[in-house]
Amino acid sequence: MASNPPGQCCTVGVKHEGDTVGKAVRVAGKHDAYLATPPADKAHQGAGILIIPDVIGIWQNSKLIADQFAANGYLTLMIDVYNGDALSLTNRPAGFNLFDWIAKGSDGKNPHTTEAIDPIVLDGIKALKEEYGIQKIGGVGYCFGAKYVIRHYKDGIAAGYVAHPSFVDEEELAAISGPLAISAAETDSIFPAEKRHRSEVILKEAGKPYQINLFSQVEHGFAVRCDTSVKVQKFAKEQAFLQAVNWFDEHLL
Repeated sequence: MASNPPGQCCTVGVKHEGDTVGKAVRVAGKHDAYLATPPADKAHQGAGILIIPDVIGIWQNSKLIADQFAANGYLTLMIDVYNGDALSLTNRPAGFNLFDWIAKGSDGKNPHTTEAIDPIVLDGIKALKEEYGIQKIGGVGYCFGAKYVIRHYKDGIAAGYVAHPSFVDEEELAAISGPLAISAAETDSIFPAEKRHRSEVILKEAGKPYQINLFSQVEHGFAVRCDTSVKVQKFAKEQAFLQAVNWFDEHLL
């Protein structure tokens, strides 16, 4: 694997403050999603973003990120790939097992495997193209969601950005057909130094533009769930977001 399977660090973090301005929508008549629309005078016509969130799904922090992409000119759609079964930062039952949740879902009948998630991602890509007129799609994936950005270049993602990726297979990374940027944490058992260095080799051999930024004094999940009251964490989160925006400005516009 180019990154390890998710772990405990994928399910903890800090809720951020701020007013969200996007709206709830439905995709393909069956998937919950969040749509953030750019100001008319700043909109990048024909370019938009699909966010595949981490296991916390569509919530305060991820909505604020979508809103910020929109503020930078990108119509942004974040889709619920967990079929209403995303995790919360709190209130998980005793004995909760992340791998059981992936395999079977909270009720034992709603798996979050590639077989379940891939069709939802395809519906998101289709909606951006057919409903919102987006010709060039930037894929954004955080943690668990990173795998699905990397898997779906072949289905219409023109450029990708992922932060602290998990569950990415080497074969998936090698098969990307467009530019990819990665934000990595100094302390990350899911995407440790050896996986990061192996990913560099794979990306070099793939021959597509790539960028890997490493942020010190932060841990896995920092780009979404860090403690913004800690200066170094807030700086890393903001710089990781700017990395994504600059990447898309270069490769989508």
